[in-house]
Amino acid sequence: MSTDTLIAPPDAVTAAAEPATPAARLTSTEQALDVARNFAATLETDAVARDRDRILPWQDIERYSASGLWGITVPQEYGGLGASSGTLTQVIATIAATDGNFGHIPQNHFYALEVLRVGANHAQKTFFYDRVLRGERFGNALAEIGHNDYKRRTHLSREADGWFVQGRKFYCTGAIFAHWIPTLVTALENGLEVTYLVFIPRSAPGVSITDDWDGFGQRVTGSGSVAFERVRVEPEWVVPFKASFDRPTTIGPFAQIIHAALDVGIGHGALKATLPYLREHTRPWVDAGVDHASQDPLLLHQLGHVHLRLRAADALIARAARFVDAAQAEPTDASVAAASVAVAEAKALSTQASLLAGTKLFELAGTSATVGGLGLDRFWRNARTHTLHDPVRWKYHAIGNYVLNGRHPPRHGAL
Repeated sequence: MSTDTLIAPPDAVTAAAEPATPAARLTSTEQALDVARNFAATLETDAVARDRDRILPWQDIERYSASGLWGITVPQEYGGLGASSGTLTQVIATIAATDGNFGHIPQNHFYALEVLRVGANHAQKTFFYDRVLRGERFGNALAEIGHNDYKRRTHLSREADGWFVQGRKFYCTGAIFAHWIPTLVTALENGLEVTYLVFIPRSAPGVSITDDWDGFGQRVTGSGSVAFERVRVEPEWVVPFKASFDRPTTIGPFAQIIHAALDVGIGHGALKATLPYLREHTRPWVDAGVDHASQDPLLLHQLGHVHLRLRAADALIARAARFVDAAQAEPTDASVAAASVAVAEAKALSTQASLLAGTKLFELAGTSATVGGLGLDRFWRNARTHTLHDPVRWKYHAIGNYVLNGRHPPRHGAL
């Protein structure tokens, strides 16, 4: 078992240590994919125990960020690889196939990097990209709980003695492991409400994290609640957010394609776990008239269907990635809308495929596969939990409205 420790009590969640050495600099797509495959292989041994016992994987997180994978989307002009969306989604899916938690933890880190690319000034990009390339991690504090109007209650106030953030956030994936917590805030300017993303140091006075995420899936993603009690921030840490959606940008589709990659990765992990169980343990149904489950014709039909859906989702994600890259290079109303719809198509199918793979694992493997010690339920639980991130029914609506009526999807982070 890993030497990582069990999740600490809520009052003992402390800040991540600063990186002891700079993260590796990855210089090619092939190298990034190879590093991702090697890292994923190291996660497999303890994946069941981490999920079962809710072990916060601090040492593995440190190895993950030290590998250089967390900096692959930093643009080349700032010293990074400038990885394509296709490369990023392959990295995410590869890791998520072994452990869906690890696929999810850096999602908002990459999201914040895209917000910086789109909306930050040169000095801000230079500062934050350099921190990331040295191995520092972004979490997130975006969502709020207890309201149904989607208004943000976390507020940035500009006072004579400084700028301060006050508020509470929920489901802050990766925040426990983060060095910086990008936080969605509102501020009043000339009587109007303006939205910003403020990059707040995890160790800043007034920042506290409660490890209160107790969902049945994605159990060790570091998704606690974050409270900000009059946290002082510097103007240089404040990046425009709503302004980035007032014009066509790729922030929304970029965020969503990572979710799609995570889902399909979990599905591939479920299929990978299904195959040896069918070969070694599952009995054929009596009416099949065969000696081994691997010869059961109806089982083979269903297994082929799972494989096909996952491969189709892979193809749609790869296609959507090309649309996202094109829109990043030349963001227009048309290119961003096309990217958003392509990603919505991929997200709709990856949701179906991931849930199908997790369900068919048990349907085909049989009752013995439900034994708790095997931990095979983690694939379905993780897929079911993560695919609830935003309602896929609205993906179909956006696709249909675009195809039939030529209507562009709304520009926001949830599509």
